[in-house]
Amino acid sequence: MHSENVPDDPMELFNSWLEVVKDSEIKDPTAMSVATVDEHGQPFQRIVLLKRFGDDGFVFFTNLESRKAQHIAINSKVSLLFPWHTLEKQVAITGVAEPLSKTEVLKYFMSRPKDSQIAAWVSKQSSPISARKALETKFSEMKAKFAKGDVPLPKFWGGYIVKPTSIEFWQGGENRLHDRFIYERSADEQWAKSRLAP
Repeated sequence: MHSENVPDDPMELFNSWLEVVKDSEIKDPTAMSVATVDEHGQPFQRIVLLKRFGDDGFVFFTNLESRKAQHIAINSKVSLLFPWHTLEKQVAITGVAEPLSKTEVLKYFMSRPKDSQIAAWVSKQSSPISARKALETKFSEMKAKFAKGDVPLPKFWGGYIVKPTSIEFWQGGENRLHDRFIYERSADEQWAKSRLAP
């Protein structure tokens, strides 16, 4: 990538890369790793799906009793990684996770398939369970309970918007001369772009 072809707005570049990924054969192009840190400083990663993004940040939804939510409550600094390695692309983001409003959470929850809504009620995410059968039984019970009418939003279900402080784009190159550009956000919310050595 030549510097003159790299836009000043990282969201513009992210959008163009995501469109390329969506047009490829990559399964779950919006899958991203979310890294959090617990109260002992131990990092932990897991895969979630990006549900929307824009100038305000990157959005994902989760159980608010999950391990990731517990970590965010202690330390809201997180990192995201989109590992599109088959296209020799990756995007690494650092930022701060902020809870979404109940209005936005409800809007998204109601857009999910009914079985996915019911599944949100079934799992006490990250807690030990005796066997998979217990989950299946609970799902059947909840499906019968909500057979008629809408599935209400669980109080323990929500989402976060990760407001980025840096966004790094990595593009594989010949002879391991990779292209790396990092955008860093200043206190006045402006982006500064730099090329990094591979």
